[in-house]
Amino acid sequence: MPFAAAVLLLAGPCPATAADGYAGAEDHFAGSQIAKVEGVGEAPDVLYGGDEQQLGHDVSGHQGPVDWAGAAGSGAKFVYVKATEGTGFVNPQFAQQYNGSYNVGLIRGAYHFARPDISDGASQARYFLAHGGGWSADGKTLPGALDAEYNPYGETCYGKDAAGMVAWIRDFSDTYFAKTGRLPTIYTSTSWWKRCTANNAGFGGNPLWIARYNTFIGELPASWTSHAIWQFADRGTLPGDQNWFNGPVAGLLALALG
Repeated sequence: MPFAAAVLLLAGPCPATAADGYAGAEDHFAGSQIAKVEGVGEAPDVLYGGDEQQLGHDVSGHQGPVDWAGAAGSGAKFVYVKATEGTGFVNPQFAQQYNGSYNVGLIRGAYHFARPDISDGASQARYFLAHGGGWSADGKTLPGALDAEYNPYGETCYGKDAAGMVAWIRDFSDTYFAKTGRLPTIYTSTSWWKRCTANNAGFGGNPLWIARYNTFIGELPASWTSHAIWQFADRGTLPGDQNWFNGPVAGLLALALG
């Protein structure tokens, strides 16, 4: 079995309690706070296909065990799975979701819900890598993703000014790159990026996974002139949030291979 096909979760934190600072972490999935703050519009009424867009989704412990044969049968080509949050929470469904998607032929990757209020970016990148967030050049594994969005526990930008947030994201990205040779995908919304990084333009090398629940993608954050993935709806035919990869199957494979 290829190395990336199996994920060994070492003994580590169980889903944390409120006292641990992770109350509700199982329900903090990619876009959970963006939908609350920015709202949800209509999903695109034109479903792209063929060589133009590739359908995918993202899941977390919020979905519970996923029917992967059903997801593949409904057209899923790829998936991102929440692995970790901060330095104290691991998705209890991660092994079923990450390995299960691989076993039915999906290209999959793991993502980390950022907690800049808890610890530095390097520590969180290492925690993510230690709990399923790695990358392998097997053509089936997307680079790990950093979910940077509104704080579900308090102040929108986790108590950081724009310079502090940019430094935190850079710390995470550089640490992940040093360990894997890949820059992590950055998941965010344009509104959050503008508010919490002052629309920083210095992350163009990282693939962009943009959240916008509407019929059009809209303005991108200043770091990017194009996106890799568009999270266009918070529900649909696939479990979890609905996504389009921006390009042909060959492009999706290229993102996985690096």
